[in-house]
Amino acid sequence: MTSFRMPHPGTEQQTDVGEVVVGVDTHKDFHVAVALTAAGAMLDSERFPATADGYRRLLTWASQFGELRRAGVECTSSYGAGLTRYLLNEGVNVIEVGFGDKATRRRRGKSDVIDAEVAARAVLAGTAQAVAKTTDGPVEMIRLFKLAKKSALKARTQSINQLKAVLVNADPALRESLSGLGPKTLLRRCVALPSDQNPHDPNTAAHYTLRVLARRIQALSEEVDDLNKQLTTVISAHWPHLLEQPGIGPDNAATLLITAGDNPERLHNESSFAALCGTSPVEASSGKSRRRRLNRGGDRQANAALYRIVLSRLRLHPPTRAYRDRRTAEGKTTREIMRCLKRYVAREIYGLLTPQPAT
Repeated sequence: MTSFRMPHPGTEQQTDVGEVVVGVDTHKDFHVAVALTAAGAMLDSERFPATADGYRRLLTWASQFGELRRAGVECTSSYGAGLTRYLLNEGVNVIEVGFGDKATRRRRGKSDVIDAEVAARAVLAGTAQAVAKTTDGPVEMIRLFKLAKKSALKARTQSINQLKAVLVNADPALRESLSGLGPKTLLRRCVALPSDQNPHDPNTAAHYTLRVLARRIQALSEEVDDLNKQLTTVISAHWPHLLEQPGIGPDNAATLLITAGDNPERLHNESSFAALCGTSPVEASSGKSRRRRLNRGGDRQANAALYRIVLSRLRLHPPTRAYRDRRTAEGKTTREIMRCLKRYVAREIYGLLTPQPAT
């Protein structure tokens, strides 16, 4: 364990100073922590390995100065996820902090200790207030399934495009024998192509490549279907009423649950969730014009999920269609109506975020 000590000039290391605030700059293999008093005086800085033992040593080190109730941690969903889990389990309030501002970096430079100190001071000043997500519940299961599904879909799309490219350049007789077939039939025909033995015939390579790609596509399709079942099972077990809402399927529900996290209580109200999804209204008034525009911030994946839900409801949900017609008659634009509808859906979903037992 390497130690860095950077007390402010004229300030000696203190112990038992009351509340201690820690800032942590996280990395893949190690974390650098800085301890400050509640008044902002630096106590000490230390480097710890990013292991279970390192997390325990970090907490013990910080507790020697006083009571640790708050910690500012960078990258709580990636490099700092393990530390965040540990500190939350130990009763420490973990605040997610962003990167330091550019003005501070130009003035002081950049180092791990400086970044950790900036994180701690952001917690003290109140500029960092976002409570970190927990990653020890069903939403973490959903996130992992969704991650695997996304990569499988990407690989399947790439394989389908490659198979089509091989067909375009294939021998005319082979290409014509496979033209006009549906996707599933095409894959079955490609898998059943003869295994030629002539090493000097390009058709041999084409047959072999088409068989390999077709088998890969079928395997990835089975993988995607299995992951969809896993997502549906977890969501149905913990949020059964969410899938009963019009326009909300497993994929959109999973995206919104991942945005909210396993501890949606960190969101104070439905307005916080709307802001997190980028659906809170933003003032765009000027002079005599009074209007609000779309919010371009927030989690864009969640915003896209709300958009898809609204599109589905506009096709199949009579109350949503009636709302659109009424607002159109009032002179509202399509974008303004979509913004309002996404806001309503976000409010509706917020009320269903708390896990509910299946009935």
